[in-house]
Amino acid sequence: MSNSLSQSICVFCGSSSEVDELYKKAAQEIGCVIGVRGYTLIYGGGRLGLMGIVADATLAAGGKVIGVITKVLQNLQISHARYDKLLVTDSMHERKRLMYDLADAFIILPGGLGTMDETMEVLVWLQLKLLDKPLVMLDINDFWRPMFALIDHTIAAGFTSEENRNLYKAVSTTSEVFDVIGNWSAQEK
Repeated sequence: MSNSLSQSICVFCGSSSEVDELYKKAAQEIGCVIGVRGYTLIYGGGRLGLMGIVADATLAAGGKVIGVITKVLQNLQISHARYDKLLVTDSMHERKRLMYDLADAFIILPGGLGTMDETMEVLVWLQLKLLDKPLVMLDINDFWRPMFALIDHTIAAGFTSEENRNLYKAVSTTSEVFDVIGNWSAQEK
């Protein structure tokens, strides 16, 4: 990865709308920055919750949006109505693989089980060197602190190497996210 900011940013985040306004504001800010900087948002294709907010903000700010959704989710009519491209897959595995391949970097916003699944899989791919892309976790209001504690626990118990703490960077404000991505380099790992 070069020191320049990536062209496509994959954002993993929740699809629930019943969340704190703080998380909604962060999703809007991230989408706005992606759009203003002319980058392409890669995301799960949904219109609900933080997913919809990120997509709407990216589009409103002039950015491109590529949604990646499964046929099942599309049939449930939760896909976003506006995007530059919607890619439909047969399975969740295929969906995740396509998002990983399309992305130059990953931003993790607060979310639920799906967000945790996507995040953990990217971490494993980074660990196995199947990917070499920045992963930034936006730890708003210490949302991800329990996940970081679990990772620390696996390190302390000998299941995870200490160096795996460097697979991701955690930040607490949206203003830090793109600085971390822009300054990411192989030497930091």
